Amino acid sequence: MTLFSCTIVLLVLAIGASQAKLRIDNQWAGGFQGAIEIPIPNSINGWKLEIRFSQPVSIDAWLGDLDSKVDDRTYIYRNKDWNAQFSSGAQFNFEFVANGGVEPSNLITVLFNGQTVDIGSQGVTIPAVSTARPTENTPNPTGSTPTFEPETPPTTFAPVVAPVVDSKYNYASVLGASLLFYEAQRAGKLPANNRLSWRGDSMLMDKGENGEDLTGGYFDAGDYVKFGFPMAAFTTLLAWGAIDYADAYTASGELENMRQAIRWSTDYFIKAHVSEREFYGQVGDGHVDHASWTRPEDWTQARPAWKVTRTQPGSELVGETAAALAAASMVFRSADPTYSSKLLSHARQLYDFANENRGSYSDSIANAANFYKSWSGYGDELAWAAAWLLRATNEHRYQIEVEKHFMEFGLSKRPTEFGWDNKLAGVQVLMAKLTQQTNYRQQAESFCNYIVRQAPRTPKGLVFIDQWGALRHAGNVAFVCLQAAEIGINTQEYVDFAFQQINYILGDSGRSYVIGFGNNYPQRPHHRSSSCPSRPAVCDWNAYNSASANPQLLVGALVGGPDKNDSYEDNRNDYVKNEVATDYNAGFQSAVAGLLHYQLKQ
Repeated sequence: MTLFSCTIVLLVLAIGASQAKLRIDNQWAGGFQGAIEIPIPNSINGWKLEIRFSQPVSIDAWLGDLDSKVDDRTYIYRNKDWNAQFSSGAQFNFEFVANGGVEPSNLITVLFNGQTVDIGSQGVTIPAVSTARPTENTPNPTGSTPTFEPETPPTTFAPVVAPVVDSKYNYASVLGASLLFYEAQRAGKLPANNRLSWRGDSMLMDKGENGEDLTGGYFDAGDYVKFGFPMAAFTTLLAWGAIDYADAYTASGELENMRQAIRWSTDYFIKAHVSEREFYGQVGDGHVDHASWTRPEDWTQARPAWKVTRTQPGSELVGETAAALAAASMVFRSADPTYSSKLLSHARQLYDFANENRGSYSDSIANAANFYKSWSGYGDELAWAAAWLLRATNEHRYQIEVEKHFMEFGLSKRPTEFGWDNKLAGVQVLMAKLTQQTNYRQQAESFCNYIVRQAPRTPKGLVFIDQWGALRHAGNVAFVCLQAAEIGINTQEYVDFAFQQINYILGDSGRSYVIGFGNNYPQRPHHRSSSCPSRPAVCDWNAYNSASANPQLLVGALVGGPDKNDSYEDNRNDYVKNEVATDYNAGFQSAVAGLLHYQLKQ
């Protein structure tokens, strides 16, 4: 496939007395990426956009909800909640990707709120050095009654005044894009409302050793292994953001997509919890998987599944999963009380399993040790799970459990990171939020003061914790320190830090590191399925070795990022800087939700 990324094509469209444009950002054999740029002469509150092609086409769009698909050539989209209103003189840019053997000239009809946008014969090609776009034009790509009491907010401290927050980027669109990335990582039988035409059902052969159904869940990164430990970790972080920044997801029109993203994990965890003290923690052999470069839909080999048990325990894995399920139970408390209660029941059982049958999960699942060994031990996960059960249930016994773990494992020390392995900073901040106890507040402040004031930075200001997934680390600490800011700990300073880090990622560094967003975003992520041409074409190591951009746009994915000198190359072969992963997006997305939350309070 040849990608023409050095040319932008503007086709003139007539709409009333104004001029609209079809902007072509990228074009390849059989498809293109672009936007219909529509000027708004009079204020509107709500819109519908109909686009029709002269031949069958597959459309991926993220700035609107699919209202109907008239046929395989005609699609009708309607506004999301957050982009329904436009004032007079504004411009609406409907971004999309078209595949299926089409060219821009195949777009024959556009109707906006019932008004025909006539495509004229005038076309002009304008040389351009990049496909940079204004940053605001960004992609936006579900028992019994619970017995717990609602969470009681602490009242010891006065409410925090909303800080001033930078607003140069459209954080609502970033949330939508990031959630679209999670859809690209889904394994199993995809739902009828799957929004990505290049993804299909996959790994339907995934079973436990006794034939248990282990389909579903998420692929970890650019590969197809389902590693349970980082899957649970990213799910907890997504749920935390959804709980505390629900207003951001509501305002962006992404609340239901967020719930579905979390549920794709939690449904799988319930399947994997085959008995009270048995839990499947991994499906797929990392070594076999990494020796192949193909689509998940084309995989036919049986995949091994490994579990932890009473005699082969895995406290990090099981504790983190308990935390994820407890947090998720709060996400669904109002939307689906029966499901919420079910999640909480599994969380309680898994915490007891992790605590009473102790051992490192990578000793029981040896294959995981080569990829996601827990270097911090399991004490932080036991405390993390107990803290989330405290928040979900308000039961004092879980606070006692947290305090026991702090004493036993020496958890009062200051960590230097927060991520899928080391949860200590998260425990300290969460307990400070839940109890307002001085010791936890001091620990939270010590961590964030170190990160904000002392941790190494790149010349352009990125906090640099580790070279492997540098942006993932920045997003994680930005989020956890936003949480500290919420309870009045150096609020403005920590919020300033968070938007500096997030805005570095979105474009302040000179480029965007989120695929499909903003200026000069990565086009060659180390990611198998998006590197493959559209089916039925063969996908193999030739796709990996190709110098061309990935044929499928992996909207919303956050790449690993630059080195300590801000140096970055868009190179598929560099999996340190250019791989994507489900845990990379989690803290980042939750931090973006936090910044939007603060904007909404202003």
